[in-house]
Amino acid sequence: MKLANRLALITGGGRGIGRAIALLFAREGAEVSLAARTRSQIDTVAEEIRAEGGTAGAFECDVAKFGDVERAFELTRKQFGRAPDILVNNAGIAETAPFIKTDEAMWQRHLDVNLTGTFHCTRAALPGLMSGRWGRIINIASIAGKTGAPYIAAYAASKHGVLGLTRVLALELASMGITVNAICPGYVDTEMTARGVENIVARTGIPAADAVHALETMSPQNRMITAEEVAALALLLASEEGRGINGQAINIDGGTVMF
Repeated sequence: MKLANRLALITGGGRGIGRAIALLFAREGAEVSLAARTRSQIDTVAEEIRAEGGTAGAFECDVAKFGDVERAFELTRKQFGRAPDILVNNAGIAETAPFIKTDEAMWQRHLDVNLTGTFHCTRAALPGLMSGRWGRIINIASIAGKTGAPYIAAYAASKHGVLGLTRVLALELASMGITVNAICPGYVDTEMTARGVENIVARTGIPAADAVHALETMSPQNRMITAEEVAALALLLASEEGRGINGQAINIDGGTVMF
């Protein structure tokens, strides 16, 4: 198993990409600590892992609040008897609006969750990673962190920030056996994207099937990425086979963005 004897803490682990990563990591031998705001969802994923013979804990946590993050890490250490080896910063939000209608509250929400949440969790994880002289930090970013698109100013800005943080940390921590990378998906077939489709329908009045087709055709492969594909890339980055990958922002988008 590629992650035997490893402990992974995954934020936003109750659905979508976070759930897929949690299940795959557990199948590859990792113990898994799930952190998210919706307790019922992470409890469900933890039960899925246990039903397959794995070990999991679930801790309610808003990554925008450092006190919540500290508590999640403390409870993780208490349950598992050690600090996490692997951190997956997956918790995030995505809202759309023209820039002129992007108010300060919406702007701040994206920075608080997507960027500052990554900062909070990484700060909490680093003492354990540094003392163990081994670690993996995997930030779930977006191709919006490399390019722009209409109506996503707050989201794109927050994800650009995640990529900058990823690169700085990769250089600072490389000599300590810790790698830091970002995964940049295109549109993924998840609940978050489904909510985006609902917004498109409400704003334009087009049928939902047409909205989905429009998102699919943004990729040269004419499809959305699956959460399981993102999880497979996360597994590589978390494993020993991925130890030479550091400071990278890896696209998984069917070829939509090629840098």
